[in-house]
Amino acid sequence: MSEVSPNPEQQDLITSLDGLYLVDAGAGTGKTFTVTRRYANIVDQDGIDPTDVLLVTFTNNAAEEMRDRIVRHSEYGMRELADAPIQTFHSLAHDILIEHGHDAPSHLGVDEPITDSTRIIDDEIIEQSLFREFIGQFTDTHPEYESFFAAVSESTELLSLIKELSAKGVFPTATGWYRNGESHLDGELAAFESLFADLNEPRDDGNKQSKLRSKLYRYGENKTYLPEAPAKWELRGDGKQAPPDIAERVFEADRTALKEFVHDVYHSYLEFALGRNYLNFGFLQLFAFVLLCDDHELRERLSFEYVMVDEFQDSSEIQFKLMLLLASTDNLCVVGDWKQSIYSFQYADVDNIREFSDRLNDFAAELNQGTARVTFPTAPIERKKLTRNYRSTQSILDFSTKALTAKATKSESLDKEAIAESVTPLEATTDRDESHIEALTSKSEHEAILAKIDEIVGNPEYAVEGDDGITTAPAYSDIAVLTRTRDFGRELLETAADYDLPMAYEGGMEVFRTDAAKLLLAWLRILERDADRGWALVLEAAGYTIDETNTLIDRESYPEAMTAFRDELRELATLGGVARRVFDRYDRTGPTADVVIETIQSVHGTTTFTRGEVIQFIEEAIAEGSTHEVEGGAGTDAVTVQTIHATKGLEYPIVILANMNANKFPSTGGGGSTIEYTDPIGLRQRKLYRDDVHDVPYVYDSWQTDVLNACLPQQYDEERRLLYVAITRAESHVVFTSGPNTNAFLESLPVPIESVEPDLSDFESPPSEHAPFTIDLSAPDGPASYSPHTFIDDAVFEGDTGGRGMEFGSEVHEFAERYVLDEPVEADNADKQHVETFLESLHGETRAEIDAFLPLTIDSETVSIGGIIDLLHITPETAEIIDYKTDRTTHAEAEYRKQLSVYYHVVADQYPDRTVSASIFYTADGTRSTIDPLSKAALKKLVTSSHP
Repeated sequence: MSEVSPNPEQQDLITSLDGLYLVDAGAGTGKTFTVTRRYANIVDQDGIDPTDVLLVTFTNNAAEEMRDRIVRHSEYGMRELADAPIQTFHSLAHDILIEHGHDAPSHLGVDEPITDSTRIIDDEIIEQSLFREFIGQFTDTHPEYESFFAAVSESTELLSLIKELSAKGVFPTATGWYRNGESHLDGELAAFESLFADLNEPRDDGNKQSKLRSKLYRYGENKTYLPEAPAKWELRGDGKQAPPDIAERVFEADRTALKEFVHDVYHSYLEFALGRNYLNFGFLQLFAFVLLCDDHELRERLSFEYVMVDEFQDSSEIQFKLMLLLASTDNLCVVGDWKQSIYSFQYADVDNIREFSDRLNDFAAELNQGTARVTFPTAPIERKKLTRNYRSTQSILDFSTKALTAKATKSESLDKEAIAESVTPLEATTDRDESHIEALTSKSEHEAILAKIDEIVGNPEYAVEGDDGITTAPAYSDIAVLTRTRDFGRELLETAADYDLPMAYEGGMEVFRTDAAKLLLAWLRILERDADRGWALVLEAAGYTIDETNTLIDRESYPEAMTAFRDELRELATLGGVARRVFDRYDRTGPTADVVIETIQSVHGTTTFTRGEVIQFIEEAIAEGSTHEVEGGAGTDAVTVQTIHATKGLEYPIVILANMNANKFPSTGGGGSTIEYTDPIGLRQRKLYRDDVHDVPYVYDSWQTDVLNACLPQQYDEERRLLYVAITRAESHVVFTSGPNTNAFLESLPVPIESVEPDLSDFESPPSEHAPFTIDLSAPDGPASYSPHTFIDDAVFEGDTGGRGMEFGSEVHEFAERYVLDEPVEADNADKQHVETFLESLHGETRAEIDAFLPLTIDSETVSIGGIIDLLHITPETAEIIDYKTDRTTHAEAEYRKQLSVYYHVVADQYPDRTVSASIFYTADGTRSTIDPLSKAALKKLVTSSHP
């Protein structure tokens, strides 16, 4: 597209300045070009300068790109535009608060002010750590909420709830809720009854039962309800539909105590955060909104004559309202594409653009309660479209619309006609159209992708068009592999490295799940307490076998080069320095290592974390899968790997959309939080703790919430939009790939699926890397710490004891750990199935693979016994230690008692207020045996008898 020649649709928008505009700007239609030209046109008017115009987009990079383009097409230079409000909602809110809002928290009854030094916490894992600290304090001072915390499986669920409520514009005051916030929490009965009625309508002209009645057949499966819950037959009724009065019965639950609990946690966390001098992005917008609502003179002074919002499909409800508060006239223009709304996890609300007219009127009326805050007319709205696509061929554009009606499940029903009517067709500007649209499936999907890349590169049949209009055979850099999840991309990178195929990951990556980060964690554990778990990993990385590793750890006979390196690390002053030295030693340099180091330094600089707490931070980052932006490569000519979310706004000549597998895309989602907010049912609790039923404390399922959720529509529309976004990234060719279990999306698309057997015989494996340490089994000078296995008599394992080998045991233990971390695993043998059933039966907090370190004083000298607890199950009253054993007999139980006794005392010291127990879970048959722990005195005798 020429920078100097707008097409007629673009020109129409560029010259339409005054009034209300809703612009449907499809993928690749030159939206940024048009928006910046329109801005330049606005500020070129007499009497208008950049301070009169607010231009909002959703990333800092996009804001800077817009600023650069405007400089090229207006009389203003970069210096004049340096302070112009061309920014994100978050940075705008921050500017307002720093300049005018130090006392903004007082509007919500929070005494702590916002200061010029208030930090912005944008790392989710850091905030989760701070929130856990806050919850620890809150539970101590609010014993009245013990029953709620007993039902909550993970306290950070409450942080997610708080963030969601703040994005909806629901804020607590000291004594209640700000403005009409409580009405959101109560939900809308009429809207729910409409959903209920639609789902409860008999099908097939009244001959077939309603979807709702069919769904309620599963009512109560794998659930434990309170005795007063109705029976299944009562909910389903006798006819073709459930009784209509069920809608009001399930909706009208008494949520007074629940709302008080959420209110107090929410308001107390605001106070805690400001007391620690930090805010998150949501709180920035929260306080800016409250300030603009309540300070009428300031709102009028800060408002703009022109407001434009780009990527409006990515806006949240509070951002829509902020836009209205900042507009002094009806010169309001929002630009976006509902088909590309894919950020609901960041609280984007697609209805902001799909129902713009209704929301504009509703939000204006809501804001005008008490005082006129939105003073301009909300009609008429002029709708405009950008339909000429400058990216893709017509074949790809036509095919992409099929994604919006692809079934997410084989049984899903879609109103394809209604969806098609809402889609604005796009018209390709290129006449060239030799696009390949293909799909392949293979038992070895990673290798099949590499083989397909090898087939494409240099192949004129997949010719791509360059910026100069000349078509050439593709290079590696012309190809992008897009995935729904990051884990597949990470695995693909490892496979590509095995075959020496150039491939680079860009965007948000789970950097702490990389081998480099795990090596750093291992060395930090060694520095902190010479942890066996740390030594095990570094020894394995150095090429030691399992038997050799166990021998070294048991004898504390670590290689001299490793102990020297440990001592070298101990001399370093900063954790960032430790990280850099570890990565240098292992030759793990590059963008991913840099991001890990920067994050570690940031954590250490913005918190008061000790080294032990930084270790916990990394462990949580691994468990949570926290992402950090990584820009890296394998040279300029390399295949790019990205998630679909990360590729929004980008384009590639050839797109391979990988991992089109069932349960991977569309995402199956999680099980939901214990306390959650959902439109239109409001605030609900899925789990209820009661100790007055049968005199047994228990966490019950809420039958009302289960029925409410059964009435809500399945949320697959955003998954379809993700599929659409992925396809529309392609300029020339699209290839879909899957394993043998193809997803419903791919089966719904009009493309033949070819089964392939990849041939990678032309690839040469890269040379094996030299291990940074060599094997050294020198005897130790004298152990200062022990493993519990030191005291176990190996003779007990001689003969036929029913053991099945270390490899099998490690496999079961790994399954158990990953299951607790909620990672995708398959219970493919009886032992794993027993573990899965056992873990599902636990209702408290579960923690896997915990380092346990017990110091003992013997003859005036301190020694320690360290090991790893397989599972710790925490409830408000108990702390249970569970150790998995794959033995088929209980032959060695007396020796295992020594091991569990160590763990018992570690946990008992940490949880003095709870009843602590230790048990063995035999995975072979799913039985559990409680251990009577040895005393600390008996453990001391074991130490002295082992090393007199």
